[in-house]
Amino acid sequence: MSKKRGLSLEEKRNQLLQIFHESQDFYLLRELEKLGPRKGVISQSVKDVLQTLVDDDLVFKDKIGTSVYFWSLPSSAGNQLRQVRAKLEDDLVSVRQQQSKLRQQLEQCKKGREDTEEREIALMELKNLEEKNRGFKAELETYVDNDPATFDSMKEACKVAHDAINRWTDNIFALQRWCSMNFPDAKDKLEAVYKEVGITEELDYVEE
Repeated sequence: MSKKRGLSLEEKRNQLLQIFHESQDFYLLRELEKLGPRKGVISQSVKDVLQTLVDDDLVFKDKIGTSVYFWSLPSSAGNQLRQVRAKLEDDLVSVRQQQSKLRQQLEQCKKGREDTEEREIALMELKNLEEKNRGFKAELETYVDNDPATFDSMKEACKVAHDAINRWTDNIFALQRWCSMNFPDAKDKLEAVYKEVGITEELDYVEE
């Protein structure tokens, strides 16, 4: 008999959020530790998962007397998404402005660089020097590949990149699940947004 797979961190976060959003009530930590197992989150992990939600401003806490209460409203997550979207839109405007500025600079740089015989000769010499430089680099690479320290460094860098890619893929899947649960009537609009930002059905985890 196969062992049932445990919930991922994002799934645990979503389950705890459901407790708040379904009741829209205030809870003590010990109360959440009792309610967590009903959602598949073992009581021992509730505190750590809850802290990640607090860090991301998805759950709020306040001390009243000697007790610390936690709460979250459905609108809180929606507001956070809207803030993220607003920042991305601001960044897009900034990038477009920078792109326009660079194009203007490019046009300015082209002035005075019209093709002449001297320019053609200089460009040919530059091309020859670049080819020699590439040859030297290629020869140097043959020695670098035999360096154990370089190999270990490359191996570690690949592992870090692999873990990062899959972590962000997991975050994207979790966000899609959250949006589907909280905005079921906006499925078509959400699909359009996913495609617009490059999230397609081909997105999947990267195997080692």
